[in-house]
Amino acid sequence: MVILNRIYTRTGDDGTTALGSGERRPKFDLRVEAYGTVDEANACIGMARVHTAGNAELDPMLGRVQNDLFDLGADLARPDNGEKLDFEPLRIVASQVSRVEADIDVLNKRLDRLRSFVLSGGSPASAALHLARTVARRAERLMVELARKPGETVSGEALQYINRVSDFLFVAARIANDDGRADVLWVPGKNR
Repeated sequence: MVILNRIYTRTGDDGTTALGSGERRPKFDLRVEAYGTVDEANACIGMARVHTAGNAELDPMLGRVQNDLFDLGADLARPDNGEKLDFEPLRIVASQVSRVEADIDVLNKRLDRLRSFVLSGGSPASAALHLARTVARRAERLMVELARKPGETVSGEALQYINRVSDFLFVAARIANDDGRADVLWVPGKNR
């Protein structure tokens, strides 16, 4: 259980923050940047949900992703350094990846095949979901960079999860555009 009695602690005033292990790192550290960007994607989904609250199918899926993104942040905030612990740290697991894939499949069945790239826009919900998608992709790039950095670890499941989330958000954005009928399509060279 998480208990937050105080919001400010002054411990970060020196430009560092604590990982889940208690280790302090600079706030610009790649690991901190990765889980901070996951949090940013989560906030973008929250903004999108302002517009999807009436959608009984899509909104609960987005809510599950938001919860899972907190799990992902916790996973990233406590690197697996092989240390023996008295507890099992929270990690993204394969079933979370599978669930997002199943949600993509359910939604994608309703969509026509694309014949062009989709521009962000259409409905407010779709535009917000496209923004969340681009932030999730940035988080993924940071996580991949972190995983390749000597001495750092990121699980395969965590990488798979963030990759699927951005795919899910793309499909969700199309669903929010009247099942793709209101998508704004890219027309190559249109304004030459």
